[in-house]
Amino acid sequence: MNLHKINFGTDGWRAIIAQDFTFDNVALVSAAIAKYLDDVYPIEKPALISYDPRFLADKFALHAARVINSFGRAVLIVDRDTPTPVIAHAAKNLNSAGALQFTASHNPSEYCGLKYIPDFAGPADNRITDQIKSYVDKLAKENYSFEAYSPEKCLEINTQIKYFSPREAYLKELEKLIDLNAIEKAKLRIGVDSICGAGRGYLNKIIDCKVVLGQERDPLFRGMLPEPTTKTLAELIQLIKEQKLDIGLSNDGDADRFAILDSTGLLYTPNQILAILAKYLYEKRELKGSIVRTVATSHILDKLAEKLGLEIVETPVGFKYVSEVMRNQDVLIGGEESGGLSIIGHIPEKDGILACLLACEAIAVTGKSLSELWQEIIDFTEIEPFCKRLDLHLTQEIKEKIVNDLKTKTPTEFADKKVIHVNKKDGIKLILEDNTWVLIRPSGTEPLLRIYLEAYSQNDLNRLEIYAEKVFCGGEKALAGAH
Repeated sequence: MNLHKINFGTDGWRAIIAQDFTFDNVALVSAAIAKYLDDVYPIEKPALISYDPRFLADKFALHAARVINSFGRAVLIVDRDTPTPVIAHAAKNLNSAGALQFTASHNPSEYCGLKYIPDFAGPADNRITDQIKSYVDKLAKENYSFEAYSPEKCLEINTQIKYFSPREAYLKELEKLIDLNAIEKAKLRIGVDSICGAGRGYLNKIIDCKVVLGQERDPLFRGMLPEPTTKTLAELIQLIKEQKLDIGLSNDGDADRFAILDSTGLLYTPNQILAILAKYLYEKRELKGSIVRTVATSHILDKLAEKLGLEIVETPVGFKYVSEVMRNQDVLIGGEESGGLSIIGHIPEKDGILACLLACEAIAVTGKSLSELWQEIIDFTEIEPFCKRLDLHLTQEIKEKIVNDLKTKTPTEFADKKVIHVNKKDGIKLILEDNTWVLIRPSGTEPLLRIYLEAYSQNDLNRLEIYAEKVFCGGEKALAGAH
């Protein structure tokens, strides 16, 4: 069963289909979740089960439904592939025992994944996933097998599995959160590409879109990563230019992340969008609360919070940490550089559909383009960040050696810049003398070592990138304490 491969990263368990993500392993993890639910929720509360458009995801979901139902708990399973924020909203809205979502988000199509979303509608924290993992280990030792149930028993428990649609309740929630009238009155020319993901039929249902792409289900996501990038959005970018659209919108495979393009087809980074929307919500909506970002997200949010008189909160990488803050205090906006965002008054789960609509609202209400709103951020904060992420495919042994070397011997310089502070909240983050920074951390969901860089000029960013590639890819020892 390759049980040792069942581990929960920053956002659930992900693995390659038929290699480690098998029906036996899905049954094992589902049974472990069922036992956790028995510890926490009355048996009367149903478990919700959902999935994205990936190959076999719907079959894995039904298998999980039968497993959980075998523990005596009713199950509601979605009637079609569904975005993560939609099933998260349902987990809270339906007074449930939480939801299982089968998705590998932006991972390649050969991956599938499973994450548990508790009834507070945000990602499960480490305490919950650790408890579930302990049940996985216990059940594995007991040689748990769902197939041990007789056909008669399986038939009996299937009568307690019902299908439902969480779509309309979620759309009504968005109507409360978004000024749809302002978007309509502005007569924005909007383009959307759902890249064949679970977000199909959401944005173009809520707002009028002149260009609509990627609405067919394709488990291979057009042969590309289900991640909205300039490569995957090439057709939308071309149509934005040809048809003179005001804005382009997209989401990843399960629609919890966002991508937003301006009228020239330029893709704005999540760092930029987070800053633009934080300022918009504070000034135009007059909303208050802290700004929460992960350790890998741009420090322009720190500068913006300082200028607005708001608290800034830094968390480890993973929206589950942002979610935890959102559940315990008022958060104006919380987000991460990888494209996750939520706001005050909404569920504590990243929502790419919400983010796209908020961007439309911001340009509709202000009457300004994305480039003008971004220039306002630069003028207001008096800094312009230049950011980059390097994804290094290294062996597990090399990854661990690099991180361990950095932890045991703190570097004093990086790219001829003095290290003035070392942040070990998640990975190793080196704050340099001119407030530029570099973060080195292994991915929690993919076999990668990620290097995050931020500088305040393109030249400085280039210097950091060249040095990082030399150190981490050039065969040298991981950063020495002195150079």
